[in-house]
Amino acid sequence: MATPDLETAFRQEWPRILAAVIRFTGSLELAEDAVQEAFARAATSRERELLINPAAWVTTVAKRIAIDAVRRDARLRERLPLLLDERPDSVEESPGGDDRLGLLLVTCTPALAPETRLALALRFVCGVPTEQIADAMLVGHTALSARLTRAKRQIEREGIRFGSIDALMLDDRLTDVLSTVYLFYTIGHTALKGEQLGSLSVTVTAIELARRLRVLLPQNHETAGLLGLLLLTDARASTRIDSRGEVVTLEFADRSEWNRREILEGLDLATEALQGGGRFALEAGIAGLHSQASEWQQTDWVSICTLYDRLIERWPSPSAKVARIVARSFLPGGEVGSLAELDAIEPELGGAAERTAIAARADILRRLGRTRAAREAYVRVRSRERNGPVRDFYARRVSELDGD
Repeated sequence: MATPDLETAFRQEWPRILAAVIRFTGSLELAEDAVQEAFARAATSRERELLINPAAWVTTVAKRIAIDAVRRDARLRERLPLLLDERPDSVEESPGGDDRLGLLLVTCTPALAPETRLALALRFVCGVPTEQIADAMLVGHTALSARLTRAKRQIEREGIRFGSIDALMLDDRLTDVLSTVYLFYTIGHTALKGEQLGSLSVTVTAIELARRLRVLLPQNHETAGLLGLLLLTDARASTRIDSRGEVVTLEFADRSEWNRREILEGLDLATEALQGGGRFALEAGIAGLHSQASEWQQTDWVSICTLYDRLIERWPSPSAKVARIVARSFLPGGEVGSLAELDAIEPELGGAAERTAIAARADILRRLGRTRAAREAYVRVRSRERNGPVRDFYARRVSELDGD
């Protein structure tokens, strides 16, 4: 039976441990098998070192398991010459000294298809289960598992490894890395499924990676924008759930409880990033405007909509389009026009963006007093939502509209 400390290590340290073993072996597939086996052994071990430092114990055992596997398998001996050397300096250092960042750079290689890069990063850097990734990407579990296996073997076959910053920090790779770190945070902020609103360990990992990227590329406006966006979003995290465990919308959040240190740092980063006018700079600017409003009624929706217009020009994603429509609905007399805009983009929506659009429609209809239509929209989005607290929030809205 796994101890609570071991379960915590698996949940919080799995990406870091896996990245360290991948750097050691040069093989995603071998490292994943070795780490899983090491955790299985830990569940029945009573070694003192395991009790003192579970993560270090699992990392060491996983490396030994990998070495044993290579010694037994002639094909592995041919594919993994660095591991056979068994020298500490036989594997290059990870970029910035962070194995997770090194692994993120490896998985974001342009040699792989964009959706495969994303799936690999979610699985190996963030530790998101394959089933959840499949749900998020609207593909079957079996199909995604096969895709991940092919990608892991392609990385090994082509010799893609951790390397220096100069060799890895290509423009197209950096874009993928920043997008993936943001998605990590998003998944931690609001979980894809389950009975918890989010995962603190995932958001902490995302912010750590964003900080590391900021240190590595201090002059890059988009690394500043990403870190600023995450900090400004994270500053509001403690007010998203009330004492009863119920979701609280931004309109009713207790803003006095927001993290002022994160807000000040985030605003400084957003101000710097806006000089570049990139996607994350603009999103950080929007988050900054929300954080500067002392109450909901003082939100500067005109400026927010202006930034969304610029964001759509730079990054015309379905999620950004839905967010802009929501912002426009709060302009004077903007509700009816926003409903028409939601109708216009509905064919291009899917997944989380589609659920957000349905929820936005329900809220706009509620504000317009169109109770029956609003109720139908809330019922519809509740049936599709897999996050327990968010689903419960929609259920409460239905009850309110029913007059309960």
